[in-house]
Formats: sequence, structure tokens, C-alpha cells
Amino acid sequence: MAASGRGLRRALRASPLPAWRQAHLGARGNLKPEYDAVVIGAGNRGLGQRAAYLQRLGVNTVVFERRHVIGGAAVTEEIIPGFKFSRASYLLSLLRPQIYTDLELKKHGLKLHLRNPHSFTPMWEEGTEGKVPRSLLLGTDMAENQKQIAQFSQKDAQAFPRYEEFMNRLVSAIDPLLDVAPVDVAAFQHGSLLKRLKSLFTLKPLLQAGLTLGAQLPQYYQVLTAPITKVLDQWFESEPLKATLATDAVIGAMTSPRTPGSGYVLLHHVMGSLEGMPGAWGYVQGGMGAISDAIANSATAHGANIFTEKTVAKVQVSSGGCVQGVVLQDGTEVRSKVVLSNASPQITFLKLTPQEWLPEEFVGRISQLDTQSPVTKINDPSVAVDKLPNFLAAPNAPGDQPLPHHQCSIHLNCEDTCLLHQAFEDAMDGLHSHRPIIEFCIPSSLDPTLAPPGCHVVSLFTQYTPYTLAGGKGWDEQEKNAYADKVFDCIEAYAPGFKGSVVGRDILTPPDLERIFGLPGGNIFHCAMSLDQLYFARPLPLHSSYWSPVPGLYLCGSGAHPGGGVMGAAGRNAAHVVFGDLKSM
Repeated sequence: MAASGRGLRRALRASPLPAWRQAHLGARGNLKPEYDAVVIGAGNRGLGQRAAYLQRLGVNTVVFERRHVIGGAAVTEEIIPGFKFSRASYLLSLLRPQIYTDLELKKHGLKLHLRNPHSFTPMWEEGTEGKVPRSLLLGTDMAENQKQIAQFSQKDAQAFPRYEEFMNRLVSAIDPLLDVAPVDVAAFQHGSLLKRLKSLFTLKPLLQAGLTLGAQLPQYYQVLTAPITKVLDQWFESEPLKATLATDAVIGAMTSPRTPGSGYVLLHHVMGSLEGMPGAWGYVQGGMGAISDAIANSATAHGANIFTEKTVAKVQVSSGGCVQGVVLQDGTEVRSKVVLSNASPQITFLKLTPQEWLPEEFVGRISQLDTQSPVTKINDPSVAVDKLPNFLAAPNAPGDQPLPHHQCSIHLNCEDTCLLHQAFEDAMDGLHSHRPIIEFCIPSSLDPTLAPPGCHVVSLFTQYTPYTLAGGKGWDEQEKNAYADKVFDCIEAYAPGFKGSVVGRDILTPPDLERIFGLPGGNIFHCAMSLDQLYFARPLPLHSSYWSPVPGLYLCGSGAHPGGGVMGAAGRNAAHVVFGDLKSM
């Protein structure tokens, strides 16, 4: 049931304006002809790295966003009036702790709801002897985790604390690498003597990581390079536990748990923390757009300018081959010393940058980046509290108030790693998965501001769905609804009655995610988080991280180190690189 355009506009007008928008309107939206820095795209990385960091250092900055809202994929939208959806990104954990502190995000309105427990996997099985089907509920209480795991394997229950300790050590070793630019291989090979000496300092975090891992380095190397099924098989025997853990290795990635290197994707998703709690995940009050608003509030408080519905059409390059600003779609020219692109590498270098200033080989390799995405996001409003999902494996309590498992990520069709692999195989054949992986969240169970009283919003992050269906067929409305029906049928099998509670749905296939949010191929990371596209090979070897072949043009989005997610690290790191370059100009 789609909302009318008039109804949606009324709902949006009724919503209070964030401080950054009020500041923008208060200044009457005056666009100057020249700034020190231009940022393309108001995703959380673009806001965090340039507008909120460099502006504080006296670098006059402007941000141009093509959409009517800021935040990139971290946005809150009222698809149906009265229901606020985190339309793309839907959980927070990876945002770097330094950004919380540096940008004073709590002061600028950020409020979090931490989730505990954090994972619920119900079984699709018949209850026996009058008992309900089993389920696996994992959280911060290790003793309770072991009790849950023991339903399936006593051996695994005993091994789980050792596994957590093993993985946490790897996280502690790699975590510092996220907050600095990678080793500058190009400077080592072709730079001046001074640049080569400076590049030696970039080796320090890498050497420290090796020292932290010590004699166990070979085992940790296997975690990063092997299929996650191989790694988990060495630790555990029960499929529900292995499959639940493996979801973090494939989430958002067009890979199977049997794909070599899938272990790093798991690691990427467990490196976060909230409120000083490692590995914690939570909901942002008001939806994910609230974090983008908080970053924007910090930026505008220091004098940055943010403009929505301003599309950058071209990066301007001088006759000497250096950046000199941008041209907007309406023909307006804005001059600047540097330009930072929060857009994907493909959009930045293949669409916005004049091709004559880029090496032919560079252009060819950018066009070949792996951007496959398996994701279809479905957003739903649920009719009433008494229609909260009632799982056979965890029946609702009297009064039908949200229970702990309603507050966490609910993993469906995840009882066995074979199910995950088969869902991947379907997509490789050009089909949407027969039993898709479903990560099911009900953020309104902790944040009642998202829906009217007595109602809830539901977020379904599903995979695998190919960008193009078998035979070259595109995603028309019939195919989209057929897939959504399949997802709802699966949910109905675990929680009978769910389908009857839904009053509308917003279906975003990979092409939709590309069109609306600028995600190439629908990829939430801009390009795959595979080992050949990480660290000093992100986005390309010898063109890693933030610099580009055009002096003054920098990459600061998910396509730069350390990659995707609502992390902010790429933007923050780029800010330090650019500020250093500006000082030397």
C-alpha cells in the first residue's frame, strides 16, 4: 500500500528540521563561487572526513548532495507517512570511536539503543513431544551463550569462549590499520627520497599487527584467506552455530561461505564497538539518518556548507592537469583547491573526471572492479503490536510486548551452511534464491519514535538476488513482488500470521540500490571486500586509498581503505591526508 505523494510531503513537512538544515536555511543557502574544498556526496564518510574535520581546521568546505536527503545509504525516510525507515543501512557498530569523540556526535543529537542479545536463529523444524522448535540466541553473556549452544553440541559450548578470544585477538591486531592510510607502495617505488622516508612510517601499524598476532600468525592468515566454512569446521560441529556465525562472512557480499577469503568479511563485521563495548551493535534513535544529521550538525557548527539537490556533473581540471573545482548539473562552476569524492570509484573516475587526464590502464582497471551484490532490501510497516512476529521457536508473551529476540538480528534460513551455499548457487544461475538468507530486524522494538503508537517497522536485509536475472531479464515489478512474496512465505513458515500484519513494502533490488543510492551494482561496499580489493589494493594496487592520478582529486568513500559500512574511517583518514597536502601547497 503505497503512500500518496501529497501524504508523504505533508509528513515530511511536519518533521522537525535538523540543525544542519536550519543553519543552511538561515544562511539562505548562499553558494559561493570558490571554496578551499569541495566534497561530492553527503554520505557519512564525505560529511565526516571533510566538512566536519577540515572545516574545524580552517579549511572552507562545501558539500554537494544530489538527493533531497543527506547520508548516502545511512538515511531515514518516511516511505509511508508516520513510519520512519532506515531505508538502506539499518544497524550501527562500525563507526570509529574517534569520530564519536572528535565530532561530539552525542552533543549534536546522536542517541543509540544497544541490543542485547544480538542474534536470534530459530530452527525450521517440527517440535517434538509437545516442545517448541529449537532456536539459538546469542548475546554478551558468555554463560548464557554456552547454555544456548549446548542445545546443539556440548563440545561447541566449551569451544565457543576460546573461539571468541581467538577472533578478538585478530580484531585487536587489525583494528589500528583502519585508522591510517595504507602503506604507500607507489611512493616506495617511484617517490622522491623524502617521500620514501615518510612512507617508512606507514609500515609501523602493519608491523605492530604482526607482533600482536605473534606465533599464531599462520592460523590468522588462514582466517583471512580460507573459506569461512573451513575455519568454522575447525572450531565447531553444530550447523546452527556455524551458519549463524557464517552470515557475517557473506552479508552484503556475492560470496558463498565456501568462497576463499570470506573470513575477512566476517572480521569486517565484528570489528565494531558501541559505548566502549567491543562487538556491540545497536539502533540509532530516529533511524540511520540521525547519525548523518549529527555529523552534518557538527560540520555546520564549524561553518561548513551542505547543499542537497545539487548534482555534481563534472570535476574541473586545469590545463596543467590539476583539480580546480567542479561544475554542477545546472551549469554553476565552483572553484576549489581540492575535490574529494564520496561517490564510488566508478562514478568518480568514469563519469565525473575528464578521461583525458586519467591513464588508460587506470580507467580500464577501474571499469573492471568487482561490484557484484546479492542484496535486496525490503522495508515493511507492521500493523499493530499484537501483530509482532510470533515465532514458533519463541512464542510471544501475554500482552505481546517485544521480547529480547525481537530486539536483535533474526536470522532466517540460516540453520545450516549448506542453505547459505545453495542460496548463493541459485543467484549464480541467475535466479533469486529459493530459500533466501533473511536478516530480520524490528528497530521499533527499542526505538518507539520510528512508528505510530501500537505499530512497528520491519527491516529485511535479504540475499541472494542477482543484478540481472537469467536470460538477461531485468527486475520488473512482477519479479520484484514475486521475490518479496517468497521472502514473506519463508517468514510465515517461522512466524505464522506475519503476512497478515503488513500494510506496505518497499522493495530495493540491486539495480534499485544502484539507482537511488549510487551503489555500483547495488554493492553496499562500492566494490567487493575481497582480498584483491583491500588495504593497499583498494581500489587498485599502486592507486590505493585516497590519492588519484589527478593532483587535488581524492577518493573518500567506501571504495577507499578500509572499505564499506557506516564506519567513517575512509573519510577521517582522507581528511588527514588532504590537510597535510594543503599545508604543503
